[in-house]
Amino acid sequence: MRAVMVRAFGGPEVLRVEDVEPMIPGAGDVIVRIRAAGVNPVETYVRSGTYARKPSLPYVPGGDGAGEVEAVGTQVKGFKPGDRVYITNDNVALLGAGTYAEQARCSPAMVHRLPARASFAQGAAVGVPYGTAYRSLFMRANARAGETVLVHGATGGVGLAAIQLARAYGLRVVGTGGTNEGLSLLRDQGVDLAVNHHEPDYLSRVMTATDGRGVDVVLEMAAHLNLDKDLGILNRGGRIVVIGNRGRVEIDARQAMARDAAILGMTLFNVTPAELSGLHMALVAGLENGTLQPVIAREIPLTEASAAHEAVMAPGAKGKIVLLP
Repeated sequence: MRAVMVRAFGGPEVLRVEDVEPMIPGAGDVIVRIRAAGVNPVETYVRSGTYARKPSLPYVPGGDGAGEVEAVGTQVKGFKPGDRVYITNDNVALLGAGTYAEQARCSPAMVHRLPARASFAQGAAVGVPYGTAYRSLFMRANARAGETVLVHGATGGVGLAAIQLARAYGLRVVGTGGTNEGLSLLRDQGVDLAVNHHEPDYLSRVMTATDGRGVDVVLEMAAHLNLDKDLGILNRGGRIVVIGNRGRVEIDARQAMARDAAILGMTLFNVTPAELSGLHMALVAGLENGTLQPVIAREIPLTEASAAHEAVMAPGAKGKIVLLP
């Protein structure tokens, strides 16, 4: 079979497709024929060698994917060849479970039913983006129906997932983007207010839209740019969930004090097996009833994985990038 192999840490050019031996399942394995693999920013950090956790070389990148069960081990219950499934990220998967390939070896806990109404590309867009959005909103921020959430950088995979989850739960949603196309996408997704974060007065529009109260929750993809400003638009008791950050930041802590505000960190590495199980039960239900509909921006051939890694880090995202083996 073909797989993207990383034999040395470095730039996107280290991603190279190779022919490797087909997989045979061990007793507890599920072998999935990959039809689409999700591309996530964290995979570029791991590939570069700058991430806090590093897989042993060589490795096959990718923790998100979708396809059909090809074979199961003798101890596996609940899956059979031909089942449509999506694969989720876990600690091992994120560092190289190998969805950038034609086959992936998975534990049963990583495999979830993919409803017929969702495409394989959409299934590959579920794991990290929707898991991150769900955990941020409901496990970290404890968002409640009727509250207002600001999704900062809402046009990427996590942002769009957060919009869909928040709307389904009865939250009012403000989303920011940086292009006219991105803002149009946010309106199509049903946000209550779409604002361009390149405009100097965009936060004043948020305050006006909330009658001066501010927002209850902020999902922050770029804390190094926005964290201090986020504190200034919080309602009393507001919560900021830091999902992404690329450097140190200085804040005025008095703004947090005056609002009884909380700044919460978030990483999927810290999710427990029980939390992960419940999280994906909710996501499968949303996929099945059509509440959750992952937006696919680009489908890129597996042989162009290096281009996919460049694209996922470029500004102006409008959905999810997936690789097609």
